[in-house]
Amino acid sequence: MAHSPTIIPYLSYADGVAGIEFLERAFGFRRNFAQMADDGTLLHAEMAFGDGVILVGTADLPKGSPGIYVVVEDVAAHHARAMEAGATLVFGPETTEWGTERYRVTDPEGHEWSFGTYAPSTEPPAWG
Repeated sequence: MAHSPTIIPYLSYADGVAGIEFLERAFGFRRNFAQMADDGTLLHAEMAFGDGVILVGTADLPKGSPGIYVVVEDVAAHHARAMEAGATLVFGPETTEWGTERYRVTDPEGHEWSFGTYAPSTEPPAWG
């Protein structure tokens, strides 16, 4: 049965393809979806394990810890609340090429948080 968690860790690897292959081999994660760039770089992958999901990509920003993605219904309102509370903007609310909304910030300790309307599932997408 499909499960769509609302809090999802994401990991960025210097070599995203090697990262997802390791997660499959070493830990038994199942690749549900992987989107590659024209040059073979991993842009985005979704991997399931039991009733959990992680997001994986190729590193684009230096990070001191894995990031967290949280599904929210109203990205604009959530962004306004985060900024009012002192979050540091990484990138503002935007519409993705898939038609979902998202934004990314860091908290006062530098942990990266992404919020958006896209809800990953433990099952492969019908379009993937």
